[in-house]
Amino acid sequence: MDLHGVIHDNPIKRDSWKTVLTLAYQSLGVVYGDLSTSPLYVYKSTFAEDIQHSETNEEIYGVLSFVFWTLTLIPLVKYVFIVLRADDNGEGGTFALYSLLCRHARVSSIPNCQLADEELSEYKKDGSVSNDKSVNGSSLKSTLEKCRVLQRVLLVLSLIGTCMVIGDGVLTPAISVFSAVSGLELSMSKEQHQYVELPVACAILIFLFALQHYGTHRVGFLFAPVVITWLLCISAIGVYNILHWNPHVYQALSPYYMYKFLKKTQRGGWMSLGGILLCITGSEAMFADLGHFSQLSIKIAFTFVVYPSLILAYMGQAAYLSKHHIIETDYRIGFYVSVPEKIRWPILAVAILAAVVGSQAIITGTFSIIKQCSALGCFPKVKIVHTSSKIHGQIYIPDVNWTLMLLCLAVTIGFRNTKHMGNAAGLAVITVMLVTTCLMSLVMVLCWRKNVFLAICFIFFFGSIEALYFSASLIKFLEGAWVPIALSFIFLVVMYVWHYGTLKKYEADVQNKVSINWLLSLGPSLGIVRVRGIGLIHTELVSGIPAIFSHFVTNLPAFHQVVVFLCIKSVPVPHVRPEERFLVGRVGPKRYRLYRCIARYGYRDVHKDDVEFEKDLVCSIAEFIRSEKPEFNMGIEDLGDDEKMTVVGTLSSNFEGIKLCEDDAYSSDMIGTSEMREIQSPKRTRKRVRFIVPESPQIDMEVQEELRELMEAREAGMAFILGHSYVRAKRGSSWMKKVVINYGYDFLRKNSRGPTYALSIPHASTLEVGMVYFV
Repeated sequence: MDLHGVIHDNPIKRDSWKTVLTLAYQSLGVVYGDLSTSPLYVYKSTFAEDIQHSETNEEIYGVLSFVFWTLTLIPLVKYVFIVLRADDNGEGGTFALYSLLCRHARVSSIPNCQLADEELSEYKKDGSVSNDKSVNGSSLKSTLEKCRVLQRVLLVLSLIGTCMVIGDGVLTPAISVFSAVSGLELSMSKEQHQYVELPVACAILIFLFALQHYGTHRVGFLFAPVVITWLLCISAIGVYNILHWNPHVYQALSPYYMYKFLKKTQRGGWMSLGGILLCITGSEAMFADLGHFSQLSIKIAFTFVVYPSLILAYMGQAAYLSKHHIIETDYRIGFYVSVPEKIRWPILAVAILAAVVGSQAIITGTFSIIKQCSALGCFPKVKIVHTSSKIHGQIYIPDVNWTLMLLCLAVTIGFRNTKHMGNAAGLAVITVMLVTTCLMSLVMVLCWRKNVFLAICFIFFFGSIEALYFSASLIKFLEGAWVPIALSFIFLVVMYVWHYGTLKKYEADVQNKVSINWLLSLGPSLGIVRVRGIGLIHTELVSGIPAIFSHFVTNLPAFHQVVVFLCIKSVPVPHVRPEERFLVGRVGPKRYRLYRCIARYGYRDVHKDDVEFEKDLVCSIAEFIRSEKPEFNMGIEDLGDDEKMTVVGTLSSNFEGIKLCEDDAYSSDMIGTSEMREIQSPKRTRKRVRFIVPESPQIDMEVQEELRELMEAREAGMAFILGHSYVRAKRGSSWMKKVVINYGYDFLRKNSRGPTYALSIPHASTLEVGMVYFV
């Protein structure tokens, strides 16, 4: 799960103990909501049908032993002590591992990668990488880089993990809320209960999804207190049950009881592992939400609060059940039967609140991971609403939200019991963990430079445990486990079709781009009349002249005095620093006034609104013009096609560079200080634009003239040329390719959103140019 929580985006590494403890407190509400509500349904799902509770207590002791060791080995040992160290500059999750691998081996699925991207600060900043060379690691890296099949397997593996997280976003709210509401069964007859439980659960789910557009920050202050209250309640009830019913229940923590359990129950016991698996639901959140907390804070919260509370809760339930062998009906073996009767109603209220908190975390995490997939070209572009002006990580995706709600209600109404929901949720959870284990073994070799034998031991030990649970969940295919498989298959098809179509479209753009010789043959005027203003051409290309430009020039008799080829691209890092945002260069000779600007964003970065982005764009070009040197310019990368690209920061990060002033009047209040000097354009009736540049070094007349021309063009306005490249499968292609390109990708393209910056552009300033490629 990938959640943007209720705290600041910047990961905090080395801070005071006060800060660490504050983060640990906040993480309880954001990270552990799902994991802490698992006692509601673990025993009920385990004893659903596969095994029966007997007077010998071997079944209940065996289940308790399995729960204890599963919680100890997977969340505590695997995640807390190993996986949390594999952060991507402070970020965690499936995509963080994939991004980390892409930077240490050239296996990236992003087509427009550049050598200049490898110079980014966060691209190389990785404290866990050793300088020691590993022969085995080098051979593995070489194999991955050469074999396209392995690269695709790696991408599909990451996408499967991502799809299962999305599936978990459907199943977790359903099982958490339904299990919490099931407490009503103890205060009414079964006939009445079945008519009340379902409507109440659906009403809570609809209310939960309807609240999403308000944003996590509006209700987030309740998260940590609710989870802490819930953990205190279940641990206190656990201690009471242990002391009151069976003080010797601690003996069941011995691994010997697991052996006795499997020996007695055999196939039924193995199948019941799918229910036991639910005790670690939500463990992946510890790694996925690493970017909002520190490793130490997450470790402290789990080790000293969550882990002991859950162990006491499970031991308390086992102690109660060990002295209550006669259960009238199966549905009364759940959590609430072990709660003292006098406090059942308050506990029911707290449980429902805790279930809502746990559901909120996975829903917001689903929004975040879909945003990451979209940024890396693996999901169609959707509308993303930022619900907080201060915390950019908090987002809301309306289309996804209502889709999740409908699917969640369908699962709740369709199953109506925790057994089938548990089977479905268990398979989704264990699949994500298996994917994490596989990717972690590669990270150990390629990123940490550890011995291959150590990585094999890691994947064998934890993979064996998870494979056992996976097999037990998969055998329940017809009893609910088909749901996450079906959901994941649908999302996987959507993601892969979009990625494949995007890749083919980019390859077609590269093959059809225009050579620099064509541009030179047109002359400085480009063979047409140059009109005032800036023409902004959006393209996916990072070098060369897009075919859209030649198509436009061929069909129209005029073009703008300043032309900018804009490429907005994502790079496999979580964040790009503002001072490294833009790559700016020229296309053709200086007198042509053609520029290329590449805006780079990480998969967690927030794109600015159009007005602010336009200012940053114009200032980056102006700063490039001012700082450009005729030769031997530092920080310039040669990207082919006679283009040189210079790294330029945004307006807010470039304190010593050019500043942009815009106003509607020519007041004297806008005059700069004595240390600054203005390059002014002739008076116009439109908005006034001024560049304020440092007094030194001295700017020659040619640079001043180019800056003045850029100002005049900015004053005249900016026109956006949006290129639409349509791809079709060429004749002779296989029927599969025709279906994927002509129908699948075309349908997704028509229903996805355009470039973010182009959404609020006035229609009068927009020109659209379309071309069809056959691939």
